Amino acid sequence: MVGALKPVPLLNAANVLTVARMVLVPVFVLCVVASRMTHDGWQLAAGLIFIVASATDYVDGWIARAHNLVTSFGKVADPIADKALTGAALVLLSFYDRLPWWVTALILVREWGVTALRFWVLRHGVIPASRGGKAKTALQILAIGWYLTPLPHALALIGPWLMAAAVIVTVLTGADYVLRAIRIRRESLARGGSMPPVPNAAPAVAPQADEPVA
Repeated sequence: MVGALKPVPLLNAANVLTVARMVLVPVFVLCVVASRMTHDGWQLAAGLIFIVASATDYVDGWIARAHNLVTSFGKVADPIADKALTGAALVLLSFYDRLPWWVTALILVREWGVTALRFWVLRHGVIPASRGGKAKTALQILAIGWYLTPLPHALALIGPWLMAAAVIVTVLTGADYVLRAIRIRRESLARGGSMPPVPNAAPAVAPQADEPVA
């Protein structure tokens, strides 16, 4: 068929990076446990692994969008990898008394709640990426990475302020996401449950799940 889209191969660069990030999660956990957040060598290794793994989230998203490598596997696996990495880091920081448990609980409830909302509203429409969502992700990575990395006392004091900023932006963007999801669903139901038409465009597909949206 002339003009038909070629199927995207499951084994592509974006998905390989996503799987690599998933593989790094248990390695990261082992490094944190080995360090007990007191051994600088293991702790530094854990911090570096977290930063590298987090960076692959941006890289695989860019590759998927730039080279049209969006797959159903990527849409499901990518948010799971992201939440597993962030969740493991937060839980371990709280377990070793570096972070209050309520902070970990608040962020995890927001992250998994938004992920569930995202799939719930997907058939009604796609919520575009927001600057707030990107800022939230960047702040979380920076704050968690700051806590994980052994730093001089003066620099370590900046950590709680970074985490406070991350929590505030996390809550605000989460509320914004809920409001946008409700609005999209309401508008979709008003149209009879269909997604908004896009003139002269190919059929709409969901964005790669690694694109920050809230």
